[in-house]
Amino acid sequence: MKPTKKILILPGDGVGPEVCEEAVKVLKSLSNLNFNLELDFDLIGGASIDKYKSPLTSEVIKKANSSDSIILGAVGGKKWDDLSPSEKPEKGLLDLRSKLNFFANLRPAISFKEIIHSSSLKEEKIKDLDLLIVRELTSGIYFGEPREKNNKFAFNTMIYKSSEIERIVEVAFKSAMERSKKLCSVDKANVLEVSQLWREVVDKKSILYPEVDVEHMLVDNAAMQLVRDPKQFDVIVSSNLFGDILSDISAMLTGSIGMLPSASLNENLKGLYEPVHGSAPDIAGQGIVNPIATILSVGMLMKYSFGEPLISEKIHSAVKKVLSEGFATKDIAQKNSIIVSTSEMGDKIANYVS
Repeated sequence: MKPTKKILILPGDGVGPEVCEEAVKVLKSLSNLNFNLELDFDLIGGASIDKYKSPLTSEVIKKANSSDSIILGAVGGKKWDDLSPSEKPEKGLLDLRSKLNFFANLRPAISFKEIIHSSSLKEEKIKDLDLLIVRELTSGIYFGEPREKNNKFAFNTMIYKSSEIERIVEVAFKSAMERSKKLCSVDKANVLEVSQLWREVVDKKSILYPEVDVEHMLVDNAAMQLVRDPKQFDVIVSSNLFGDILSDISAMLTGSIGMLPSASLNENLKGLYEPVHGSAPDIAGQGIVNPIATILSVGMLMKYSFGEPLISEKIHSAVKKVLSEGFATKDIAQKNSIIVSTSEMGDKIANYVS
């Protein structure tokens, strides 16, 4: 009898429900699995605020804890902008990451030759690009205390324990060992004490991985280098704030933020999988959002949490096949593209994974 894998789907706000719908299509189209899939759905972010007055309920936390992994769409929107930080939709996502200890955020940036001209960079700069950003996700300035805002001043605290740095750096070194054995650690050690500790921990950990070529780079230079010569990088590891910024820069290298998946893992490889893009309320409900990032996030789920790299590759190949046939959503459309809707793109990819 096949085991059952439970996936919790949290569509969220804006375009989140649209992209999650296409991810579900792909999940339901997968054949010859070694397990049965059980899907459950619930609310997070603004949708949860509207119904329950909370961006993340205790019931959803219970469901998340009992699931094998989670797929999330997006949270946030102008509708909730006037709420206090502790009540905003984004607080639900931050709490979910924190309560389930999803500390390791993996954000690959891979260029598809089929849409290479969608990028603002020259083809020779991004051809065969394949880099991975490993971002610390549950500490740093987004979670640091104390923090305060009034009408005269505001402040936040960037804080890292050496143990928190060590565990994310360990993930980065292991990732580098599986790839090209090349790691770039990004910090701001010239002015920030927290970055000086970060650099010290990286150097100490590097002794255990003598095969990995380690480079330190200041975050401002790293941002410039990503758009100047992105293929110099293979694995980048950075703090929560810096990783957030650099991964969005890497999104545009591939042509659209709608192409970038992500995985957030805890120490047991249970994961929260979501597209890098936000809720994009300005295009919500129009059927034009690109679902590929969310679909590729399903591929990452299969690889990292379910230990099924062949299924992950099957999903990746299905995306390439559809793109090679000239189909594209509006954000990645080129001169001769056949522009399709969100749903049509999901249908086509699901057809090739079945």
